[in-house]
Amino acid sequence: MHLPFRSIAVISAVLVFAFALSTVDAAGIRPSCLDGHNSRHDRSNNVFPSLKWLIESAIELVFGKIPGKAKESRPDEALQARYRDDVVIRFNVSTSEEEGALSKAADQMLLDVWAFTPEFVDIRLHKEDVTSLLTLLPASLQPSVLIPDVSAAVMATYPSKAADGNRFDSDTGDSDKMRTLVADGVDNIFFRDYQPLSVITSWMRLIQAMFPSYVQMTSVGQSYEGRDIPALRVGDRSGDHAEDGPRKTILITGGVHGREWISTSTVTYLAWSVITAFGKEQVITKLLQHFDIVFVPVLNPDGYEYTWHSDRLWRKSRQETKMSYCRGLDLDRAFGYEWESARHHSDPCSESYGGDQPFQAVEASELAKWAGNQTLNGVRFVALLDLHSYSQQILFPYSYTCSIDPPNRENLEELAVGLAKAIRISSGEYYSVASACEGAVARDYSTTSDALPRIESGGGSAIDWFYHDLHARYSYQIKLRDTGSYGFLLPSENIIPTGEEMLQALKYFVDYLLGNNGIEKSPVQKSLYDGEEWKDLRKRRR
Repeated sequence: MHLPFRSIAVISAVLVFAFALSTVDAAGIRPSCLDGHNSRHDRSNNVFPSLKWLIESAIELVFGKIPGKAKESRPDEALQARYRDDVVIRFNVSTSEEEGALSKAADQMLLDVWAFTPEFVDIRLHKEDVTSLLTLLPASLQPSVLIPDVSAAVMATYPSKAADGNRFDSDTGDSDKMRTLVADGVDNIFFRDYQPLSVITSWMRLIQAMFPSYVQMTSVGQSYEGRDIPALRVGDRSGDHAEDGPRKTILITGGVHGREWISTSTVTYLAWSVITAFGKEQVITKLLQHFDIVFVPVLNPDGYEYTWHSDRLWRKSRQETKMSYCRGLDLDRAFGYEWESARHHSDPCSESYGGDQPFQAVEASELAKWAGNQTLNGVRFVALLDLHSYSQQILFPYSYTCSIDPPNRENLEELAVGLAKAIRISSGEYYSVASACEGAVARDYSTTSDALPRIESGGGSAIDWFYHDLHARYSYQIKLRDTGSYGFLLPSENIIPTGEEMLQALKYFVDYLLGNNGIEKSPVQKSLYDGEEWKDLRKRRR
């Protein structure tokens, strides 16, 4: 086997990197930014088990496959029993009274609301409970079945045994696949299936080792169970690009809700695409010379890990609550800005329970503290892209109410429409644009109808907190594919297409931030961050 010099150099760097970390581990020193395991409950001697994959993969590339390695098995088939006879149904809600009745019934029966948009509400429940639900609803609400067999759809999202040979994981002892990774990228391996947390963390370490001059692996904090929340900071600060003053930074997050696997895969896809485009594509190169991007693929590592081994449809964190049998907090209802607006979800068993006080959720608190510390150390957050699934929506502040418009609503909406257009041009997929406050029904907020219970309240949202408290002027929650055929159980063949359409949206977004009219060509204008704090952010050429 003959390897190009560049590949040998990269492998050598990886081996040195891994050896250094294992030496640090042996000495009993634990760098928090690199450990993705449970530090409070797991005190095994091997703090860096994922390094085994990193070292073995590099060795195998040079010396061949290590014999006798066993593949990691899929989740136990008994996992299917949890979802047996579950279905996902859709209601087309057209009045506030219908939404109120559906919201009350969902709370009363502790139903799992999958999606709510101005057009529909999707709910998962046991098929035998459908009749009971309908007795609580007006006769005008009649459901249609979206997913008749949730159990089968759940199991289909895990990598199949037949696909194990294609998996990019700690047990893939195939030197050809590792060579493909180093030489040609990870499109054909890493993004072929959804990946568990340990593999994602190892992949992030490898990316840092391959591109050390402008990629740094870091941590934004620790989860409730002690796992690090890993991140990649990408930016070129060399030479003339080491600017004075605050470094403008874009934050891209995924995995806020454990079961939304496509959001995690899309963040890693965007990270890889941006990192490998530097120096090759002008708009990306220019962006990284003037901005940093921080990619956080799994903000909720405890919940994400739990979905791989215990409950594929787990949404919240794994934090203990005042009810021992109802664990977890909704991280997107835990941030401090207008947290009280989510107070009607006071039941810890609710999927939208954000805690009994702001920032009670450890992961939300850690992200907020990290972001606050960043602003004190030369960082200015200019944008947040918080990726979720599903329903193909681009949502902007405010989430907590529709009664108040954000000062730069016109800019927020205009840019969101541009992002949706970029997606539609690239893939043909339609993403709707709306304020994040909008629920299932378009409502008149000047009337008492706002007092009716909502399907899901919007207080304590991350996009509101970053927009208001950290002045990230372009703050969006983007709900990815699909529109209901699979919901949270999107097949893995959608990973690359979803990543590609979001990459086109990101390029539009980047060009906009650089002063151009999105994908249009125009001279760079005066910085859109100059001027008074709430002044109209830019005067765009028509």
